[in-house]
Amino acid sequence: MKIMVAIKRVVDYAVKIRIKSDKTGVETANVKMSMNPFCEIALEVALRMKESGVASEVIAVSMGPSQCVDTLRTGLAMGADRAIHVDAPSTLYPLTVAKLLKALVQVEKPGLLILGKQAIDDDCNQTGQMVAGLLNWPQGTFASKVVVDKEKKAATVDREVDGGLETLCLDLPAVITTDLRLNQPRYATLPNIMKAKSKPIKKMSLAELNVDLRSDLEVVQVTAPPVRKAGVILSSVDELVDKLKNEAHVI
Repeated sequence: MKIMVAIKRVVDYAVKIRIKSDKTGVETANVKMSMNPFCEIALEVALRMKESGVASEVIAVSMGPSQCVDTLRTGLAMGADRAIHVDAPSTLYPLTVAKLLKALVQVEKPGLLILGKQAIDDDCNQTGQMVAGLLNWPQGTFASKVVVDKEKKAATVDREVDGGLETLCLDLPAVITTDLRLNQPRYATLPNIMKAKSKPIKKMSLAELNVDLRSDLEVVQVTAPPVRKAGVILSSVDELVDKLKNEAHVI
């Protein structure tokens, strides 16, 4: 069974985000970029499945400008067998990504498609659900535990919901999106980084996949959140009640 893992290049989680002066988006020039943390978790679970004998091959896929190849190399260094880069503009919305993933699935025919539940740049949390709908595949989102039964061609997914945990049994092929508590991703070792340089990265165009990039979304403006006011120390409960009543107007 082949497993396809979608990975995204995002601004590194440790970088302080800056808004562009024209308020059209986030500043990415001369900013450290890395693999989306949720995508790292998705890739890690796929690699563990391969190591346990459940999967025969792990394919990392990414879409965007040429710099995405660096992120794919990281995935190959972690242990993916090969990678696919779809050359596309830097700004892609969830539905477009889902259409591209559907086209890639139809080419590669994996038994499992795994994604991070969301990207830390836009926090959309939509792509996994959309691609499952387009493919008409069962889906297990926010997975905190995944067990694949190779004989029954099914996956058992524990997913986190507001009330606790929900367990789903999915017939393969299926789509799974990963949550933070699923695993701790491995680091790429130096020998594997060197090996990744010789692993294949196939470049594909939008024309080959026959996907229309037209989007129904338009970003009007991106602004930073308002600066939070400094807190105050109160001397008594009466003073707290007074502020809650007369300033915050919550009681």
